Amino acid sequence: MSEPFKSGFVAIVGRPNVGKSTLLNHIIGQKIAIMSDKAQTTRNKVQGVFTTDESQIIFIDTPGIHKPKHKLGDFMVKIALNTFQEVDLIYFVIDASTGFGRGDEFIIEKLKNVQTPVFLLINKIDLISPEDLIKLIEQYRELMDFEEIIPISALEGNNVPNLLEQTNANLEIGPMYYPKDQITDHPERFIISELIREQVLQLTREEVPHSVAVVIEGIEKNPKTEKLTINATIIVERSTQKGIIIGKQGQMLKQIGMRARKEIESLLGSKVFLEIWVKVQKNWRDKEHYLHDYGFDREEY
Repeated sequence: MSEPFKSGFVAIVGRPNVGKSTLLNHIIGQKIAIMSDKAQTTRNKVQGVFTTDESQIIFIDTPGIHKPKHKLGDFMVKIALNTFQEVDLIYFVIDASTGFGRGDEFIIEKLKNVQTPVFLLINKIDLISPEDLIKLIEQYRELMDFEEIIPISALEGNNVPNLLEQTNANLEIGPMYYPKDQITDHPERFIISELIREQVLQLTREEVPHSVAVVIEGIEKNPKTEKLTINATIIVERSTQKGIIIGKQGQMLKQIGMRARKEIESLLGSKVFLEIWVKVQKNWRDKEHYLHDYGFDREEY
């Protein structure tokens, strides 16, 4: 007789840039959350679905918890904190290479107030020695009574199978919420906009910080060639940022478009013609109607 099917929701939380999106993408086996070595890359809750014959785990990759500097930052932190109450299990991810920080202390104090079981995931273990890892485990063990403490490397996949096994053991019997072949509940437009924003973050480095949003204006399919035409607008806050993104003779924008198009084609499995404009919208991160227009809705918090 086969084992009963299990399902549940798991939140992935932690400071910015500890590898939460990397872990989600590794588990799902496909990029659904953008990655960057800059903090606060994830802005919305990204829902990933991992299904086997035995279980279905719905992962929620939250924005990094940090001290907000504007309304967008406030939105991001409230999303992450509200998630604690909505799930069956919490992955609290830390960066082994940077060790304990004030941000971790803040998150732990919040986690102590919830009834949800918490797994401490010590990520990037390939960057520290076994001796330092043992010290780190002992340090965090004294701070909170975690359900499990699991060292991993999200990038290399080290110990991730064990993590999933322990996760399944903590799930209750439940339904299959999504079809077996579905890996996210986000619409294609959202993921396409995120793939474009990822290239902006990666290519412009510190010159253009997180004052960038991407809006998909339209997607059309040619019925004869099956080729998709995607029109997108990159929103920035200052004209100097617009100049940086366009680049000399349009070379930066061309590079952003070329790299994003490859990622989008890999995602959709079809040829894509990608057309991108750049628009200045001053201080959009502090104006609620722009936050709503660009997909950051107050209803989320």
